[in-house]
Amino acid sequence: MKNGTSIVRDGRTAGRTRQMPAIVAICSSVFLFLVCTTAALALDDMTKFIESKRIELKEKEEQLKREEERLNALRKDVDEKIAAYNKLLAKVEATLKQVDTAKGEKLENVVKAYEIMGAEDAAVRLSTLDEPTALQILSRMKSKKAGAVIAAMTPRKAAALTRRMANLKVKGGSL
Repeated sequence: MKNGTSIVRDGRTAGRTRQMPAIVAICSSVFLFLVCTTAALALDDMTKFIESKRIELKEKEEQLKREEERLNALRKDVDEKIAAYNKLLAKVEATLKQVDTAKGEKLENVVKAYEIMGAEDAAVRLSTLDEPTALQILSRMKSKKAGAVIAAMTPRKAAALTRRMANLKVKGGSL
């Protein structure tokens, strides 16, 4: 016995010594199997994770495409409505211009009618009209005729109309 240990040199110990490389080989194989299996499982998990992320990205891409299509359809709808409103606005402006032209023509006809009248008759009729209408007619009459009509009006009415006409011309506005 050396150092408190006994060495048995019988056949059993020698057999175990011969079996040792086989056990080491089996343990190494089991260890390699476990490492490879774990690596394969980790690789499989990683593959599944990557695949799930790829699918998730594909779904988001499709969702973004649908949203882009929806926004393009809305943009097209808005552009069509803007074009329709612009067309309608152009028609309204043209109609308003025609109305203004017609009003101007009618007013010119009224002015001509007042210019043909005698100054006293025109003064009486203009005195009974509302002031804005009387101003429109007087301001479009020839100066000589307008002066004769104002002279035929009552002093109070003539002063009021003259004052308003002077203010309009100073402001540079028209009736």
